[in-house]
Amino acid sequence: MNGIIKVDKPSGPTSHDVVNRVRQITGTKRVGHSGTLDPFATGLLLVGVGNGTRILEYLSGMDKVYDVVLKLGITTDTFDRTGKVIDEMICDKSEDEAIEIVSSFVGEYDQVPPMYSAKRYKGVRLYELARAGKIITMPPKRVKIHSIKIKEINLPFVKFIVNVSEGTYIRSLCSDIGTKIGCGAITYDLRRIKVGPFDLASSSDIYEINSSTDLHLMSIEEITEPLFSTVIVNGSGLNKVMNGQSLIAEDLEIYEDFEKGEIVRVLDTSGKFIALYFSERRSKFISTLKENELERKDIVLRSKKVFNN
Repeated sequence: MNGIIKVDKPSGPTSHDVVNRVRQITGTKRVGHSGTLDPFATGLLLVGVGNGTRILEYLSGMDKVYDVVLKLGITTDTFDRTGKVIDEMICDKSEDEAIEIVSSFVGEYDQVPPMYSAKRYKGVRLYELARAGKIITMPPKRVKIHSIKIKEINLPFVKFIVNVSEGTYIRSLCSDIGTKIGCGAITYDLRRIKVGPFDLASSSDIYEINSSTDLHLMSIEEITEPLFSTVIVNGSGLNKVMNGQSLIAEDLEIYEDFEKGEIVRVLDTSGKFIALYFSERRSKFISTLKENELERKDIVLRSKKVFNN
């Protein structure tokens, strides 16, 4: 099996638990995921199987969308409802004031990761250090909150949909909102509903199935289509690709627009995905060569990752 499974993770299992479950169902050792989802959280986890694991690095850096329930008036050591309560207080803000402050986080800001997170410090997970009583304050990272859409407010709860950049911690966002409001806050519920262009449609509940035939496996062709511009190579180009060689204009049969420095996906004439290549020239340069029938040997694409099966 080669491809990506859109897993709808239930609350409870860790992301590593999900990987192990997929290994159990598929009988395949080569399984990985594109980005950790907290155990208490639910929703979309992209899991690579076989050659699909080689695509995961290109999925981890995409924007993400979450369905969030924030609870005001409480702080915990984990910034969510699973942690030890540190403080509780009455929130005296009105609903309009709460909405205004929550919405004010749209844009860029410097965010500190939670003490209990999978981020590493000197090779050790922060949550492992925190459980051992070693609290490490990591340097802040600039993140971007693209949008916040308030769904419902019934204080102390605020429900909203948030679209964020890669590396944004929703637990930290909720904690920061609580600090700005002045009464503390935690992430009470969290569901990831989108990663880049991929949503929960046709996702798999891996704890309700026992056979790989019941999994909805997205092919590598399907998963890469919205991520990269496409190049189709002819016979000479195919031979070069399979040997990891660079390509010139005459090796290309069809190509979409791309800029210099982009990663493009390479297909054979049957539409099979065979490689990722790095563009050394813009597609317009290739068009100029072909339109003027110039037989130059300039390298236009350089091999980055070949998929032999």
